Amino acid sequence: MLWETYRLAQREILRNGLRSSLTVLGIVIGVAAVITMVTLGDGATAQVTREISKLGSNMLQVRRGQGFRLPGGARIPAKRFKIADAAAIERDVLGLKAVAPAVTTTRQAIFRNVNWSTSVTGSTNEFLIVRDWALAAGRVFSDNELRAGKAVCLLGATVRQQLFGGEDPIGAAIRLGKISFTVIGVLQAKGQSSFGTDQDDLILIPLKTMQRRFTGRADVNIIYLSAADGVSTEQVQADTEALMRERRRIQIGEEDDFHVRDMKEIIATLTGTTRVLTGLLGAVAAVSLLVGGIGIMNIMLVSVTERTREIGTRLAIGALEREVLLQFLVEAVVLAVFGGVVGIVLGLAAAWLGARAMAMPFVFNPGIVLAAFVFSGAVGVVFGFFPARKAARLDPIEALRHE
Repeated sequence: MLWETYRLAQREILRNGLRSSLTVLGIVIGVAAVITMVTLGDGATAQVTREISKLGSNMLQVRRGQGFRLPGGARIPAKRFKIADAAAIERDVLGLKAVAPAVTTTRQAIFRNVNWSTSVTGSTNEFLIVRDWALAAGRVFSDNELRAGKAVCLLGATVRQQLFGGEDPIGAAIRLGKISFTVIGVLQAKGQSSFGTDQDDLILIPLKTMQRRFTGRADVNIIYLSAADGVSTEQVQADTEALMRERRRIQIGEEDDFHVRDMKEIIATLTGTTRVLTGLLGAVAAVSLLVGGIGIMNIMLVSVTERTREIGTRLAIGALEREVLLQFLVEAVVLAVFGGVVGIVLGLAAAWLGARAMAMPFVFNPGIVLAAFVFSGAVGVVFGFFPARKAARLDPIEALRHE
C-alpha cells in the first residue's frame, strides 16, 4: 500500500512539474545554505587549529606582564627574565621537552646591495625544538658558537628569498646593522600564522650574540617552553606559574607581573569563536528551511482545493480517511526530501568551491549532512500534516458537489 501511495504522490508531483520545482526551491536553498555555512565554518576551525599548531608543538610562552599597580593607578614595569629563570624552569618543572629563552629585536639585513628589514631573535637550538622548526639546509649552532656568542645566523625562508633569491646562502656573509654574520643554515618555510604575520620573516642568532652585540643586557623578555608528548600542558603551566611567583617574590594575594600562555588556550578560544559564528550563520540559513516548509504547506492546500472532487470520489467508493491523509502526507514528504537531496549536493559543491577560493581545508561533516536530510523530511511531515488532515476530513457529499 505504501508503495502504491508513493507512486500516486510521484504522479501528482510530476503532473505539475514547474509548480513542484518552485515549491521545493525554499527547501533546496535552506539545506544548501546550512551545509555550506557549517562546512565552511568547520574548515575555518580546522585552519585556525592547523595554523596555531605551526607555532610549536605543545608550546607555552612565559612573558612579562604589566607590572605592579601603584596607589595612583600607574604601573611599575615588570622585571625582565633572567637566564637563571629559564634554567630553573628546565630543572624544576617536570614534563618539559625543551626550554628556550629568547630576545627579539628588529634590524636591517644587508647582503650586497639588497636591504631587508626583519625580525632578529636571539635564542638557543632549543628554540627550533619548541617551535617545531626543521632546517631546510645547513646546520644548527654549535656549542662553541652558543657559548662564545659567535656572529652566525639561521635565515627564515622569506629573508633568504629577499636577500639571496635563488642563490645558495650557506657560508655567505650578511650584515645586521653594522655587524657581519655568517649564514650557517636556512629554516624550512612555515608560511603565515593565523594572526597574519609571516613566520618566515626571521633571522635566528645565538642568544649571547644578541645580548652582547645588540641589547647589551644579560636578561631576556620571553621564555618558550615545550611540554613532552603525553604531558598535560595545563600542569606544566600551573607548575611554571608557581615557580615564577616564587622566584619573582610575588606574595599571596598579589597579582602576577608575568603570564604563562598555553597555545592550546588560544586554539580553544579561536575555535570557540569560529564555532559560535558558524552556529549563528547556520541558524540564519535554517530560517530558509522554515520558509520552504511554509511554501510546501501553501501548495498542498492549493492541491487539496484543486482535487476536492477527486478526494470526494475516493472517499465515496470506500477509501479510508487515513489513506487520504497518507497520500497527501507522502506527497509533502517526497517534495521536502527531494529538495533536501538537491540542497545537500548543491551545499557540498558550494562549500568545496568556497574552501578552494578561501584557501582553507574542505571538512566533510557527515553529521550535518544527515541532520539536514532528516530535518528536510521533518519539514515535509510537519508542514504537510495540516493540508493532509484537511483533505482526509472532507465530507464526501460536499466534495462531490465541489465545482
